[in-house]
Amino acid sequence: MTHDPAQGAPGRARLVFPDLARAIALIGMAIFHFTFDLQNFGFAPPGTIFEPGWEAFARLVAGSFIFLAGFSLVLAHRHGVRLRPFCQRLVKLVAAAALVSLATYLMMPQFFIYYGILHSIAVSSVIGLLLIALPWPLLATLGVAILWIHLDYANAAFNHPALWWLGLSTQWRASVDFEPVFPWLAPLLWGMAAAKLSARLGWLERAPRYRIGERRGIMAVALFAGRHSLPIYLIHQPVLFGLTWAVYLARG
Repeated sequence: MTHDPAQGAPGRARLVFPDLARAIALIGMAIFHFTFDLQNFGFAPPGTIFEPGWEAFARLVAGSFIFLAGFSLVLAHRHGVRLRPFCQRLVKLVAAAALVSLATYLMMPQFFIYYGILHSIAVSSVIGLLLIALPWPLLATLGVAILWIHLDYANAAFNHPALWWLGLSTQWRASVDFEPVFPWLAPLLWGMAAAKLSARLGWLERAPRYRIGERRGIMAVALFAGRHSLPIYLIHQPVLFGLTWAVYLARG
């Protein structure tokens, strides 16, 4: 749920891959959230979204967004850190994350989102910017280390609520969306490594590009969605929830 600020300059061609990949991830996110709504209103069996296949699908979608955030972070700053655009984007992410926390607390206080995907991308992006000078093999290795630490070094010493966001606790409050630093920093680092490797091999220079307004049809819609993934993320679930609720009420 991010983009390369450098690609957004007027008249500058954008890479197709990040925008198109985010659009595909948005479809996956909408499918999962719609399934959640169907379950919530009794149109799907209770516990549907907690089945192994649906849980794996949710992790894949979340991991895709975070990976793309890391990829785009390198695109935006590979010619030098651009602090002002980064801070502007970070403020938007933090504000959106706070809005999600507030809205879910009002609707479902027992399962509200206190550290979801937007919180994760915001914090991981700060960490990623601090590590952006590292070469791709080291970034990829750090990602593996993050995952390994999460799997093998969870400890009750991290069970205080103020430390849940780290992901090293053995117990934490249930939430409908929880992506702590460990292990979710890993896909961001892998995204950064992939972008750096792509640049080193010359793939970024040869990758397909487009200018805003030159594409038509479904591709134009997809690329538009990829460029505006954050507002779509914020809007889509209230819309899906409202439509499902309307059908529920209509059926009595």
